[in-house]
Amino acid sequence: MAAHIIVFGNEKGGSGKSTNCMHVTTALVRMGFTVGALDLDLRQRSFSRYCENRAEYATKNKLKLAIPKIVDLPEIDKADLAPGENMYDRRLSEAVASMEGKFDFIVIDCPGSHTRLSQVAHSLGDTLITPLNDSFIDFDLLARLEPETQEILGPSVYAEMVWQARQLRSQAGLTPIDWIVVRNRVGTQRMHNKKKITDAVERLAKRIGFRVAPGFSERVIFRELFPRGLTLLDLGDVGVKNLNISNVAARQEVRELMKALNLPGVTVDF
Repeated sequence: MAAHIIVFGNEKGGSGKSTNCMHVTTALVRMGFTVGALDLDLRQRSFSRYCENRAEYATKNKLKLAIPKIVDLPEIDKADLAPGENMYDRRLSEAVASMEGKFDFIVIDCPGSHTRLSQVAHSLGDTLITPLNDSFIDFDLLARLEPETQEILGPSVYAEMVWQARQLRSQAGLTPIDWIVVRNRVGTQRMHNKKKITDAVERLAKRIGFRVAPGFSERVIFRELFPRGLTLLDLGDVGVKNLNISNVAARQEVRELMKALNLPGVTVDF
């Protein structure tokens, strides 16, 4: 059976993409699935660093933590490329091909910018997860709005790239991409502005075809976990016995996100 490919993509940094990616990925491993991962942000490597921190912390503290298998893009000799073939296309396709048959899920974390690797990765995804901060600045990545009426004028750059990826999958006879926009950092204040964003996202979802899922609130705990490579699901494993109210709420956010993704064969039981 072919691996289910999950792509995390957003061309704007600071959306909580790597945090979402790490929690979803490790949750799948904790549930007994085999997960291979590719980090296409070759410069910042936030997801890779998260996994490295996790492995180091587990070794140092003699813990058995759920860790995905990070796979590096292979090096390709230019002489082996066909005429007109793109080096990055070849590196990504060979990496994914090497993972097929070995994992239940392949997770691809894309950089927060437009790159050739990211563009090709989007066409490979069975599930596309786009974390989005709850603001009109981030919404602008998906669509252009008329400032006074909030009318949707048309798709923006990232939505157009997803549309192109969908076209490529359709031409190849592959199943359609299940596109999920995850709303992170949804504020509890400024309710009028929050409602305007909610209305705009829901209207756009119907227009360009994505589902909306609840994401993670702004919490200090997420920043504190990164140096150790931990997730909220690990707190009991590392000796935290009494979770505070914020941590309990955050764990519930992870649970609700996993349920909303509706990944094949996944039953959320944590």
